[in-house]
Amino acid sequence: MMNEYTMKILEYDKLKENIKQYAISEPAKAMLDILQPSVDLPEIKRWMLETTEARRITDINANIPLTAMEKISEVMGKAGKGYTLTADELTAVKDLLESVRKLKKFMGPMQTVSPIVASYALSMSELPHLHDEIDRCVVNGLINDRATPELSRVRKKIAVTDERIKQKLGSILSSPSYANVIQEAVVTVRNGRYAIPVKREYKKSFAGNVLDLSSSGSTLFIEPATIARLQEDLNVLKMEEEKEVFRILSFLTEMVEADIREISIDVEAFIQYDFIFAKAKYSRSLDCSPAALNEQNKIIIKGGRHPLIGNNAVPLDFAIGDGYRALIITGPNTGGKTVALKTMGLLTLMAQSGLHVPAGEGSELAVFTGILADIGDGQSIEQSLSTFSSHLKNISTIIEFSGPRSLVLMDELGTGTDPGEGMGFAIAVLEEVFERGATIVATTHISEIKEFADKNEGFKNGRMEFDIDSLKPLYKLTIGRPGESNAFLIALRLGVRRQIIERAHEITYGEKKDYASEGMLRPKSMVDEDTTTADMSPPVKEAAAARPGAIVKEKARKTTASSFIKGDCVYISSMDRTGIVYEPENSRGEVVVMVMKKKYKINHKRLSLHVAAKDLYPEDYDLDIVFESKENRKKRKLMSKRHVEGLVIETKEDL
Repeated sequence: MMNEYTMKILEYDKLKENIKQYAISEPAKAMLDILQPSVDLPEIKRWMLETTEARRITDINANIPLTAMEKISEVMGKAGKGYTLTADELTAVKDLLESVRKLKKFMGPMQTVSPIVASYALSMSELPHLHDEIDRCVVNGLINDRATPELSRVRKKIAVTDERIKQKLGSILSSPSYANVIQEAVVTVRNGRYAIPVKREYKKSFAGNVLDLSSSGSTLFIEPATIARLQEDLNVLKMEEEKEVFRILSFLTEMVEADIREISIDVEAFIQYDFIFAKAKYSRSLDCSPAALNEQNKIIIKGGRHPLIGNNAVPLDFAIGDGYRALIITGPNTGGKTVALKTMGLLTLMAQSGLHVPAGEGSELAVFTGILADIGDGQSIEQSLSTFSSHLKNISTIIEFSGPRSLVLMDELGTGTDPGEGMGFAIAVLEEVFERGATIVATTHISEIKEFADKNEGFKNGRMEFDIDSLKPLYKLTIGRPGESNAFLIALRLGVRRQIIERAHEITYGEKKDYASEGMLRPKSMVDEDTTTADMSPPVKEAAAARPGAIVKEKARKTTASSFIKGDCVYISSMDRTGIVYEPENSRGEVVVMVMKKKYKINHKRLSLHVAAKDLYPEDYDLDIVFESKENRKKRKLMSKRHVEGLVIETKEDL
């Protein structure tokens, strides 16, 4: 059994729910509910081959003649236990046998392309004698008149007797002598017997048997004496009919029970087919393919996509196990590191479940006896645990159970505590888990961990690519080089003075760096060689001077009075610096601009666009990250989930 936390965090159950949408019968859906990854390579290969052959069939003809097998479970539950099957249940047996005939016919030509899956139909029995007898005796859920000569005779006599009764009742209703006696000229049925509504005061004038009384008591429902004997004859005939119907149902039930073994095999085959073809249809829906399998802890993913993201996912290229078995991935927040971890983990679970994976040709996945993960903070808030405590609990489990056939996934290793201690703890964990022989993929922001990976054999660095011109993540993994921090460049784009950034770099890295070098200040899309330096704002002039041969365009779009939007980086002429638009222009022409965490109301005439918001942030970027403190963001997230007594969000307005 795989680690339960890992299965949950990798959303394996959600994956199975998606596959269940392609199953027809409830038993097949139940099989998918209990589906678990295997650690037995021959078993996995057999499962995978079934999915592959079923996928070939769906590519040829996706209209597989499967049945939902409604009421079959009731039939199987009653068989051999003294119960008599109903007409509906017998119809379900007939429909099942009809589906068997269609499925065997469908699978015949498929023997050449999918011999194993098609051969399952060979064990199925059409049972034509049973099918034809049920079809003859049961029509539209009722026993047919011609099921037996006796039933036909009885039903004819019932029809004749019923007609005679109706004729007599009709003559009574139309007789002038009863015009004042009858409350209403209709025939009703009371307790299975025909009756006429008669005014109570005329009871003695109407011979018959009182069957019922109206709620007001003014009307009696009387069975006329002239039809009483016919009614008795009709009741006897109906009892004979019921007895004959029961005899027919009992006979058909005995026929079903005589063939119950073959029917059971048919049912099992249908469930298995439904289960296999659900996996195949899911494979087809995501354009998945079978991955090669190995027991050497080697993973090669080419163009892999997270199955729950689908075609919107940026394809992932990944490799481990050839020359190194520990990969440290760095990159910006929201840059795709966690998705890369989850993609690799979930694709491995899929392959070990005999499922095709959304990856390109040449992909190969290892069969691990255990997949251990520490991704996210689990249930730390609900359980009143700190983020670091949650990580410690997961990491303790990872260390205890990791071994040579384990895949270990750790996200943001070393975070949640003092940076120095976090770094030391992370490296110690990596050393211990690596020493135990596990295959490791971890993400981090800590530069010392990147250096550790660079210097230790068996480790390798990787990075999620980041477009520094557009300030957008590319969600592309590159293995072999660690990621560089973009924090200083992003801060520079958001208006922090270049001198402060350069000093911060010197303190952090112990070396000086010129951040006015080419490409640092503005995206390439902002360059316009036809623009002169005349009337440029000081920061833009500085950028132009730092890039000989290129003129920086100051306005990416026409800045009318109402053109500034939240998130725009604007130059403030009165302050000779840049800031970020917090609120667009109000009725007085004032724009709220945040400068170094303080907010000012500034007339729009003193502002000019420096960098548009769309060029600063990725799509759907949460601007609260820019305007709100980290503490307040955490509080808002917590308050959105539940009420917290005494929790207060404090905001400071500097307007």
